[in-house]
Amino acid sequence: MPASPTIFDRKLLRARNRRAHQLGPATFLLDRVANDLAERLSAVLRTFDRAIDLGTPTDAVRRAVTAGGKVTNIVAVNAEAENLDAAFARIVADEENLPFADGSLELAVSALALQYANDLPGTLIQIRRALKPDGLFLAALAGGDTLAELRQVFAAAESEREGGISPRVAPFADTRELGALLQRAGFALPVADSERITVRYPDAFALMADLRRMGATNALVERRRLPLRRATLMRMAEIYADKFSDADGRIRATFEIIWLSGWAPHESQQKPLRPGSAARRLADALGTREISAGEKPDGANS
Repeated sequence: MPASPTIFDRKLLRARNRRAHQLGPATFLLDRVANDLAERLSAVLRTFDRAIDLGTPTDAVRRAVTAGGKVTNIVAVNAEAENLDAAFARIVADEENLPFADGSLELAVSALALQYANDLPGTLIQIRRALKPDGLFLAALAGGDTLAELRQVFAAAESEREGGISPRVAPFADTRELGALLQRAGFALPVADSERITVRYPDAFALMADLRRMGATNALVERRRLPLRRATLMRMAEIYADKFSDADGRIRATFEIIWLSGWAPHESQQKPLRPGSAARRLADALGTREISAGEKPDGANS
């Protein structure tokens, strides 16, 4: 089986997260996602005792789900455990190499971390195997439309000033692709949906400052190593203001959040009906006459 391509420099990602922690992290997006995750979990009519929070860079998710009473025992799994609150148990491990026995967990959650996995299909398979039958996986990832404006204006500025473009914004997956990955990983009842959050900034430089404090600056393996030229950077900011600003002069930045959920298979779960096993014909439900194969509707030309 071919190895997964290495898209993200995960060592650099960890260094960027440490820098964000030292700068004073910008957590508004992660805090919102954590609250939304807890709200989604509240709709599940059960509680969870053996749970993990996989890769989330702060304790926002753990605080939210334990406060809601749905989770009684949750462990942080993170390669940068020194950035986490000591109030929660921690395991130092990478999201791509989980240290859990098969069928040992009831719940796995994650917020804005798994989009940086180089082998996301393999990570999802590991999560599914680690869950007990009827265990739940619930995660939020950055989607493909995240920072679409920044990607577009960087490409325009570099093309204009330097005669070419380099990868500046990560190529995250879209909803359909991620939903298919859940199915491939063997999850039952897989669901993928998305939402878009628009954040406004005074200018492009304020956006980029926030991205540094999120630990979300460029960590692509194929990134350009040379410093960005000042003329290119200034031109990028001009194009951004021209194309994506509101009447008050503030610019818009899109963050797409893709929600994934799936269950470890269990015999109690709903299953699709076998073809031909329906108790009532579709034609009867619609009040129409069923037309057999080869029969032409009334009035059709011969």
